[in-house]
Amino acid sequence: MKKKIFVRAPCLSQSGYGEQSRFALRALKSREDLFEVYLQPIPWGRTGWVWEDNEFRQWMDERIIKTQLMIQEQKLQPDASLQITIPNEFEQICPINIGFTAGMETSKVSDEWIQKGNIMDKILVVSNHSKNTFVNTKSKVRNPITGEDVEIKLETPIDVTWESTPRAEAEEIPGFDLKTKFNFLMVSQMGPRKNFAKAICWWIEEFIDQNVGLIVKTNVRGNSRMDLEATEGSLKALLNLYPDRKCKVYLMHGDLSAGQMTSLYTHPKVKAIVNIAHGEGFGLPLFEAAREGLPVITVGWSGQLDFLHHDGNDYFQKVDYTIGPVQPEAVWDGVIEQDSMWAFADQGSYKMTLRDTRKNIRKAKATANKLQKILTDKFSDEKLYAEFCEQINSAINTKEEK
Repeated sequence: MKKKIFVRAPCLSQSGYGEQSRFALRALKSREDLFEVYLQPIPWGRTGWVWEDNEFRQWMDERIIKTQLMIQEQKLQPDASLQITIPNEFEQICPINIGFTAGMETSKVSDEWIQKGNIMDKILVVSNHSKNTFVNTKSKVRNPITGEDVEIKLETPIDVTWESTPRAEAEEIPGFDLKTKFNFLMVSQMGPRKNFAKAICWWIEEFIDQNVGLIVKTNVRGNSRMDLEATEGSLKALLNLYPDRKCKVYLMHGDLSAGQMTSLYTHPKVKAIVNIAHGEGFGLPLFEAAREGLPVITVGWSGQLDFLHHDGNDYFQKVDYTIGPVQPEAVWDGVIEQDSMWAFADQGSYKMTLRDTRKNIRKAKATANKLQKILTDKFSDEKLYAEFCEQINSAINTKEEK
């Protein structure tokens, strides 16, 4: 008998959690013999919603409408919930409750995440970094009845299930014209965690007198006209610090299709992707670029190592880093705790890695090609979908057998 899965997720959001939600839904859809999906979309911050009209989007819309009707008629009786969000939003809403979260980019999770995690029957995360952070976090909270401090830790079973996005054939990007022959790519939202300003400023300082380009695909919160103006203003403020620079910085803002992103990753003038974020839950843009054979420049810490490190070997251009406390402006109560830590890229190492990658691009490309072959096999849709469905099925069967 099919298991009825009530999925509550930001499935229509243009965000990392949106992509994670759509991965989970594609996986469940691949086994319609096992699962009957009911879908309730939730917002994700101020991000926009996906706009592509395709067969999968039509399927999501059909499941959303069906679910809403069932709820209105009080006929929805799912076997399990799949909640794709940050753990402080986890709830017991079905007989079996599974949380699927990107986890944490820092060195610990909040007390609330541990407490909320412990009301679930299963937690799935997208990387070993996220899993280890959950497992290794131990905190003390005050018992409201006795007034005593008690240690808490995650008691709920937790496993890693990697995510992906569908591959797409390259599509033309109207008006995209690179004046420079050697270009780096940066796909990153503006914000403290992404280390956005230093990634750009240090890049400019390295190539200030050279005819080299940096393509910055970014936004502040969404892809609206107002967001474009805010993004342009923030980037211009950085560029104005270097009025005599010869290197070029190209801003890309707005909606790009999966095929247009592929054209970015595979463009003959785009030679490497750069990311010196303080931490990643998984790092989908890096994964997508690596899957297309683009050399990756990043730090060797957090979620991206799951697809950049294999069999004791690193398949990326490494930037040295230190682990230190998160900055005060990055603290987010209940999510990024004040006493947590993350990675800080070393300025000198970053610049040297940029320089070496440009000088030895054939070697970097050879490493990227090896990684591409590994990812094509190890991270195929078929394998990832099967693993995800097995995790969901196992969690349901384990609870029902008790």
